[in-house]
Amino acid sequence: MSKATVIGLGKSGVAAARLLKREGWEVELSDRNTSKTLLEQQQELAAEQITVKLGQSLELNGANLPQLIVVSPGVPWDIPVLVEARQLGIETIGEMELAWRNLRSLPWVGITGTNGKTTTTALIAAIFQAAELNAPACGNIGYAACEVALSYRGRGAGEAGGAGEAGGAFDNSSLLTPNSSLLTPHSSLDWVIAEVSSYQIESSSSLAPRIGVWTTFTPDHLSRHQTLENYYNIKAKLLRQSELQVFNGDDAYLSQLGLSAWPDAYWTSVRGKDFLISEKGFYIEDGWVVEKLTATSTPEPIVKVSSLRMVGEHNQQNLLMAVATARLAGINRDAIARAVREFPGVAHRLEHICTWEGIDFINDSKATNYDAAEVGLASVNSPAILIAGGEAKAGDDTAWLAQIQTKAAAVLLIGSAAPAFAKRLREVGYDNYHIVETMERAVPKSAELAKQYQAPVVLLSPACASFDQYPNFEVRGDRFRHLCLAWAGGWKPARVELPELENSSQESIVQSR
Repeated sequence: MSKATVIGLGKSGVAAARLLKREGWEVELSDRNTSKTLLEQQQELAAEQITVKLGQSLELNGANLPQLIVVSPGVPWDIPVLVEARQLGIETIGEMELAWRNLRSLPWVGITGTNGKTTTTALIAAIFQAAELNAPACGNIGYAACEVALSYRGRGAGEAGGAGEAGGAFDNSSLLTPNSSLLTPHSSLDWVIAEVSSYQIESSSSLAPRIGVWTTFTPDHLSRHQTLENYYNIKAKLLRQSELQVFNGDDAYLSQLGLSAWPDAYWTSVRGKDFLISEKGFYIEDGWVVEKLTATSTPEPIVKVSSLRMVGEHNQQNLLMAVATARLAGINRDAIARAVREFPGVAHRLEHICTWEGIDFINDSKATNYDAAEVGLASVNSPAILIAGGEAKAGDDTAWLAQIQTKAAAVLLIGSAAPAFAKRLREVGYDNYHIVETMERAVPKSAELAKQYQAPVVLLSPACASFDQYPNFEVRGDRFRHLCLAWAGGWKPARVELPELENSSQESIVQSR
């Protein structure tokens, strides 16, 4: 029996291990971490004859080497053991590539980009589902791609139950999309809608979507990809392997490359037909999304922009790319209009949590870099109370700091980046900030400051990764949501003095009912 090793005991790794087991591989799953939850998963998978090794990294020694290594998205592609594996001739692929090899008979939409890809992916999935297509969102959003492959293969093999049903029916309600299809081992699939990160593209050699979408491109993940050129080339690989290509023509970097790099793409622009990079594409005119499929075709209105409930020009860009994708897939106007009208948005991306005494609390935890946080702050009413910080990333913070000076009445800083952010704010002449360190302190303090400055909005838009305090941005956003709802529900804080950190006005907030 051929042996496969899966690295990473997350959602993607578990799904990959189960898919390989179903295909007849001897499967070993390794994770260098250990916890009560991982131990429970270890026992569960042992019952399925999948070996799980915790607290240790993969080592390639001895005669019993695997023939295949599958890497979870969060595992760096260039760690020494993977470099060694490739040198030894061991096939090494990512979880997304494994799913593609099992689902390549289906048409895929692959969405990538620095920012905007989650909202665009969720909206595309909502439109396809409104057209009564079974088109689950997966990858970097929703379900692991191998979970979708498990369900599909289960149906194709005529098998009920087994690993494909491990989590019950697949329900896209987690994407906040209406009219969600259920994906079970007995259902057919029409399309696969995949949000694909640079990490997933990097480890996918043959992934070739029917439609590729590129939302934005700004510096990000450079600690992993080293240079902007490397980062660009990884993203571009997905689009080059896509049959049809949709680009955000309002993105400064992508539009500069334009037709010279992507002559056959469908371009979009919120600024109108005159700003369309090519003679075909999708643009906004007189409040409508307009389609022009060829150089000689007559422009046709598809859906009113006002149908979309989400605010901000960036969401109009997301709308254009989603509509373009749907029309290239042959979806009619009625389904598009219905889905757009009913689409509530995406969790953790400018997500409205609650309103307390006229103040809106908005969760933008997915804004994990300066560009996304700048867009988040630009999209809300001002003045705003901003909660920012976490694990800082490399990048240009100039535009973000300028937006803070324009829109923020006060800034609350959390996480390990707080001292550095405070220093940067001082350098640009902004001094109304408070280092509060934790979300538990930030939420009540933000409410107090919002009342003081008559600010209509409290916005969590961190401009940082979450890993200093949380497992991921979702957990960070969920914690913010919980604290906001608890605050609006009636508990009030007691105030205690913090030791001197940055300025004398800092306070610590402790819960008091």
